[in-house]
Amino acid sequence: MNFRKNYSLPSVKALRTAAFGASGCLVGSAGVLLILNLLMPDRPFLVGLISTCSISLFVAFPLLAAIGSKNAEIRKLHERINYSARHDAATGALNGTAFAASVEHYIDRRKRIATDSGGIMIAAVVDPLDAISRRYGPQWADTVMQSLAAIIQSSVRSGDLVARLATNELGIFLPGAAPESAVDIANRIRERVSAAAFAADENPLSIDLKLGGAIFDGPAEFNRIRQMAGELAMDAGGEDEPISIGRLPAA
Repeated sequence: MNFRKNYSLPSVKALRTAAFGASGCLVGSAGVLLILNLLMPDRPFLVGLISTCSISLFVAFPLLAAIGSKNAEIRKLHERINYSARHDAATGALNGTAFAASVEHYIDRRKRIATDSGGIMIAAVVDPLDAISRRYGPQWADTVMQSLAAIIQSSVRSGDLVARLATNELGIFLPGAAPESAVDIANRIRERVSAAAFAADENPLSIDLKLGGAIFDGPAEFNRIRQMAGELAMDAGGEDEPISIGRLPAA
C-alpha cells in the first residue's frame, strides 16, 4: 500500500515561502539584537525590551494582518458560496430548495411555540415562457423571469419570500397573511406586470402571468401547499378574474 501523501504545487510554494520568510525574520531578529548589544552592552534589559518590541512590530503585526486579510477573504468566499447555493442565478430569488426549507422551518418553528403557523403561498406561472425560449433563446426567457421576479419582490411585504420554483414558475410565501392581503398583493403584481414592457431582441412580448394561491392554517407539507397553488394557477383565467385561493385541508 502507498501511504505517501501528495502535496499540491500551491501547498509546496506556500511552505517554501513560509520557510524563507521565517528564516529572514530569524536572521533579521538576530541582527537587530546583535547591533543593540554592541551599541548598549551595559543595558541588557533595555536591549531585550527594544528587541521584543521591534520583533512584535515588524514580524508579528504583518503576519497577523496577513492572516486577518486571508480570513476575511475566506469568509467572503463562504458567503458567496452560501448565497449561490440558496439563490437562482438568473433571477436572484431563492431557489426551490431554499424556499421549501424556509417555509418548512417557519411551520416547524411556529408549531414548537404553539403559535398559529398559517400562511399563504402564491404560485406565479408564466404561460408563454417555453415559446419565448424556443423562438429567442433561453437567455431571453431568463431575462423575462428576472424582470418578473423584480416586480414581485417590489410588490410583496417585508419578510415575504420570493423564489424561482421551476423554469416558468415563481413562488411567493406570505407568512401569517390574511386572504385579503394576499389578494391585494396579487392584484398589485398583476397591475405592475401589465404596466411593464417586455421585449426580446427589440420585439415586444406579451406576458400571460397566471396566479393561484393556497392557504394553510396549521402544520402542512410543503409539497401539498405548492401542488394546490400550482394547480390553481394553471387553471386561472384572464387578468380580469379574481385570483383563486384554495384552503388546504388540515393535516
